[in-house]
Amino acid sequence: MKSQQSPENKSIPRLIAFYLTQFHPIPENDQWWGKGFTEWTNVTKAAPLFEGHYQPHLPTDFGFYDLRVRDTRRDQIKTAKRYGIDGFCYHYYWFSGKRILNLPLDDMLADHESDMPFCLCWANENWTRRWDGAEHELLVSQDYLPEDDINFIKSLEPFFKDQRYIKVDGKPYLIVYRPQNIPDVHNTLKVWRDYCRLVGLGEIHLCAALTHGNEKYAHLGFDSGVEFPPHNFKPVNVSDKIKFTDEFNGQLMQYATIAQSFIDHVYDDERVFKTVFPSWDNTARTKDRAVIVLNGTPENYEYWLSSTIDLAQQFKKEESLVFINAWNEWAEGCHLEPDRLYGYGFLQATLNAKSGLRKFSVFQHIELPKVELPKVELSIREEGLQLTFWEDIKKITKHHFQLKFTRLKVAVGRHPWLYDLLLPIVKGVRSYRTRKKNVGTQKSK
Repeated sequence: MKSQQSPENKSIPRLIAFYLTQFHPIPENDQWWGKGFTEWTNVTKAAPLFEGHYQPHLPTDFGFYDLRVRDTRRDQIKTAKRYGIDGFCYHYYWFSGKRILNLPLDDMLADHESDMPFCLCWANENWTRRWDGAEHELLVSQDYLPEDDINFIKSLEPFFKDQRYIKVDGKPYLIVYRPQNIPDVHNTLKVWRDYCRLVGLGEIHLCAALTHGNEKYAHLGFDSGVEFPPHNFKPVNVSDKIKFTDEFNGQLMQYATIAQSFIDHVYDDERVFKTVFPSWDNTARTKDRAVIVLNGTPENYEYWLSSTIDLAQQFKKEESLVFINAWNEWAEGCHLEPDRLYGYGFLQATLNAKSGLRKFSVFQHIELPKVELPKVELSIREEGLQLTFWEDIKKITKHHFQLKFTRLKVAVGRHPWLYDLLLPIVKGVRSYRTRKKNVGTQKSK
């Protein structure tokens, strides 16, 4: 699949969304977490940690789906393609020959009506009860046995041979999530490459995810790297500015700060595929240890994605991809799929960015959430004790107007046709107000 061309004849990078296959029950999760457990179990239990905290994240159009159902996957593909997504990158769970959460992936491979280009990311980290790959209450481990190198690459052969599999520079493209964990990584990559040549697949393109402090790929023997925000971001914690309902031991950060740092970052190695996320909040998994990113809104995401596409277009010699983390990481508050707050807002923002609309020149939302509602108070003035009645009415009216306006935006976001209809009107009103303000400023001078 080749990159599309924009009106300015610049190559538009392919947009690839990471895709989680965990939305169906498996025996292992039944044993570890209880019968019938899926990602939805954590998602629906999430609760706000401070006033204005958007939790839980709950789906709308696709509902609490089960990925063993083919129609669900086909609907996802149809929607993703309509809004500019060019492919999915499925997380691949392989532990010394044991595969987990593989049913949706295998069924996708067998179902050629699932006509979405795809690639794989080997999620080669331990599964633990802490959900973060750390060595706490190990559930299933990556052992890296002597025969694992050849057995792993053999397991990928059916995927590499599929005509839908994504290629970069004409080569099947594979990501390794934690490349620094592979004991003899250079030998492992050699085994993989040699096997693919032997069976007629030819060369493969191996990409190292830049995670857990790793910011380089070439010294490990990989062909490229891929960002994985918020990995490798140095936290700028603003949790001291928020009143939490209980003790909080995690990180609270601003979306604009993280996004700008990835826009500005220059890597030593030349070929790094950039990644953006729509929002991030893993409270559903880690509760008081969560990493929460404030202001993950469609507008902020649209600006980050637009800026990243512009950066990717500067590399004219090489085919480029831009990744989105993720299509459906609901337990990490990180999803393009429609939700109950923003509706289709993130999907529409994706299409806007890819279409080159460039509506925003800065991040639109950088404020902290309101922590207190207006209160009726007594104020002592010179003439004596008086109720500040009209001031309080003004504050309360303003507060509820903002709530209604937010709900109106959500309602519009759930209907793309209405969004497209109202956008020119909103732009016109903004332009008129700007001109009126400028005229007023000139008169005052």
